[in-house]
Order: sequence, then C-alpha cells, then structure tokens
Amino acid sequence: MEQYVMKGGRPLCGDVVIGGAKNASLGVLAAAVMTDGECLIENMPDVRDTNVMLQAIEGVGGCVERIDANTVKISGRDISRESTIVDGEYIRRIRASYYLLGALLGKYKRAVVALPGGCDIGSRPIDQHIKGFRALGAKVDISGGMITAVADHLRGAHIYMDVVSVGATINVMMAAALAEGNTIIENAAKEPHIVDVANFLNSMGANIKGAGTDVIRIRGVESFHGSEYAIIPDQIEAGTFMTLAAATGGDITVKNVIPKHLEAISAKLAEMGCTIHEYDDAVRVDARERRLTCTQIKTLPYPGFPTDMQPQMAVVLALSEGTSVITESIFENRFKYVDELTRMGAKIQVEGNVAIITGVSKYSSADIVAPDLRAGAALVIAGLAAEGYSTVESIQYIQRGYERFEEKLKGLGAEIALVDSERELQKFKLQVV
Repeated sequence: MEQYVMKGGRPLCGDVVIGGAKNASLGVLAAAVMTDGECLIENMPDVRDTNVMLQAIEGVGGCVERIDANTVKISGRDISRESTIVDGEYIRRIRASYYLLGALLGKYKRAVVALPGGCDIGSRPIDQHIKGFRALGAKVDISGGMITAVADHLRGAHIYMDVVSVGATINVMMAAALAEGNTIIENAAKEPHIVDVANFLNSMGANIKGAGTDVIRIRGVESFHGSEYAIIPDQIEAGTFMTLAAATGGDITVKNVIPKHLEAISAKLAEMGCTIHEYDDAVRVDARERRLTCTQIKTLPYPGFPTDMQPQMAVVLALSEGTSVITESIFENRFKYVDELTRMGAKIQVEGNVAIITGVSKYSSADIVAPDLRAGAALVIAGLAAEGYSTVESIQYIQRGYERFEEKLKGLGAEIALVDSERELQKFKLQVV
C-alpha cells in the first residue's frame, strides 16, 4: 500500500507552481459533454478525481482525447439519450459525479447517475439539486443507489436555494443554460469555481450573468459550440502550500495563483504573524522571523474562510502560541484528523463543531493515517514540521486532489518519498540521515 514517508524539522523555502483548480475542472469537464463540438481544456489537474470524471465521460460515449497530462479534448457528439447512464464503482468514489446530472439533463433531457461518494466529512445532501431540476421541469427519482432525472422539455424558472450549495448552483446552472426561457438562481454560491464553470459555459455560447454573486441570471440557448478554455488556479492547493510555510517556519512563494481568491487565507496568516507579499499572480508567505500567535477561525462560504483549508490551518494553529478556536460551520465530520494530530503532540479539544487548540512548541514524529483529502494534506504538513521520521498512510485520498504532491514538496527542500513497501521505507531512512 502506498504511503508517504518523510523526515521533518526543517524550514521549507522556495517557489512552487500551483496547478488548475480540481473543483472547477470537475464542473468544466462535465459541462464539456453538452456540445457536439470539440472543447480543448487546458490547465486541468492530473489527479484521481479528474481522471475518474474522464472515465465516466467515456463511459457514456463521450469522446476524450488526452493531449498531455494537463490538456484534454472532449466532445459529446457520440452521446445518445439512451447512453446517459453513469454507473460503476469508480464514479461512486467522487462527490462531483453529480455534475454529470446537470450536464446530461441539460443537453439530452435524461441522466441516470450513481449516488456520489468522495470524502466522508459530513452530510452533503443533494436536495437542492433535486429542487432545482424539478423547478426546471424534470422528474427526479432516487432508487437502487441511482438518481434518475428525465424531462420532455426544460423551462426556465425562478429558483431560491434554501442553503448556499456550490454543487447545486453549478448543476442547476448547467441544466438551465440549455432550458427554454430565463432562469434566476437566488442565494447562489459565489465560489471562484462557480465563476469558472459559468465562464466556460459562456465560452460555448451560454448566456449566464451574475456568477460570483448571490443572484445568477440565465437565458437559455438552443445549443452550444466548441471552445478552448484554461481552468483557473487551485486556491486550496495554493493555501495548502501557504500553510506549509507557516507550519515549518519557512518562506514559500506560490506562483500561478489569483491572490484575490486567497484573501481569507492570507489575512489569517498575517494576523498570526506571517509576512505576506502579494504580486500579480503570486503570493509569498514568510514565517521565518518568529513563532506565530493564536487566532480564531470560522469556516464560511466564499468569500469567507474555506472549509477545505480548515485542517491545514489547524496544523499551524497547534504550533502557535496561545489558545485558538476553530468553528466549523460547513461539515460536521471535518475534525476526524484531530486524533492523528494529537498523537503527534497537538493539544486539541473538540466540542461539537468547535475545536479549541492550545499551542505546543513542536510536533513529535508518528505513523499516521489520512482520513480524507484535505486532512491528509494537513497531516503531511504536520509530518514535515515534526522532528524525525513520520509516515502517512491512505494517501489515495491526497492523490484525489493534489498533483505531483511529493515532487512539489521536494522542490521546496522537503525530505519525503512515496513508498509502497517496508523495504523502500527502510531504504529512505538509510538514505536520509
């Protein structure tokens, strides 16, 4: 079983180039099947989730041509209404499989998709997706672990989301883009990847306005044409390397980013004592000067502090002076990493959706297990901050969302390797003294 082994305890410094946004790419890839033309998509992260999405697109008859690791050409010209069934063990592993519901329903007026999986970080109901599809005129049924959405015609509607939902906003937006008439989505999510998917749809001929605000207006069009599009940088990958600098007392410049998307993360790190330098397409985090101090964080929908950065920030706060408080308002199971971090010497007490963190001066090395994608990356950061050798198991979670993770870490001076046997692990320990 593959795992990461690392020797920590040194400040990590240097430059790292951030890849395309995983969450945006999953929506864009799904939307690409909505045209009979060809879509050339660039800056796609080569991670497990995107590769599974491409498998699913091929599974329903979509044309997928990999130009290189980060560029793909997609067309839905060979997809028929009868072939719009997305099933298989692979697709059940990723949460964003549901984006194919909105894409296939919008274009082919029929979609049958396996109930989504992904990381077990809490309840993520799809009731708002269903509400939106039904408002557009679809009949939706859930049985046998499958969601079926069928419509003779889709017609625009005024839809109010009961809760802010990124997935439902993207799904309904895709379906509405090819519906007859006008659609208004109120209380829409505002995350950068929603704007990216809307921009991609518009590049294919959609008429979508207001993405990035809480009211999105869509005028349905009859069909889409091909497009060339580059996916935005990944704000969560960027934030992960920013917290790596803070946790190890290093100095890291994250390149190929949109600094505005990182403002909530930058603000908290600056509040804790990091020096932040912003450039046109880069952010530098310098944490070499002194020990960081405590703060309070509450996760919120964008532009608030992202829930996907909560575990990484907890690793930094557990090494900061004083007592910090994290309130998790998005997912109820987001603190599953706490037991692993406590084994490394962290002092964290969880009460409901609140974690009270008392800073310690250092971590101890340990053999730990990644419980999900973002917590897994956070535990790697903890291992690189700790003195001695640590291992992180269940790294398949991490590989879902981080491309060439260990390579990028090595480029910053980290002593880390991906190993799949005890022999390789021991060999690493002999080589790295």
